[in-house]
Amino acid sequence: MGVTCSGKSSLGRALAERAHYPFFDGDDYHPVPNIAKMSKGIPLTDDDRLPWLNTINQLVISHLGTGAVIACSALKSYYRQIISSPNELEFIYLKSSKELIVERMALRKAHFMSSNLIDSQFHELEEPKAGALILDASQSIATLLDKISHYYAIT
Repeated sequence: MGVTCSGKSSLGRALAERAHYPFFDGDDYHPVPNIAKMSKGIPLTDDDRLPWLNTINQLVISHLGTGAVIACSALKSYYRQIISSPNELEFIYLKSSKELIVERMALRKAHFMSSNLIDSQFHELEEPKAGALILDASQSIATLLDKISHYYAIT
């Protein structure tokens, strides 16, 4: 979890490969109206996000017992509750500075997320107080993957 461009998808793919789980990118599950709004630099509302969050929750439920890695912004505590209900999940929070995200967004190509939404992402973000492994998003994918692997004893 984390704001746009924090490295969720890149790290998620690498973690899924190492742990032998399927990987799912939450961005692939946004409804067309959400993508259109974000492309125009219009922040999503809680109502906009609810169907998407419910879809992510169904994805979680469909992989209970077998496991999966899902990259999802999950910015608010309420969103994380929807995603994980009725089961507890392991969240990994990629904590990042706004400066890092601005730098990464400038390099990002062919993605629907407008750089105009960076401020709204940080405004909406409710950092997890508990129940998440918190990592520094400025570190390399290899370093982050090693930390996660050590923390969760993934070989």
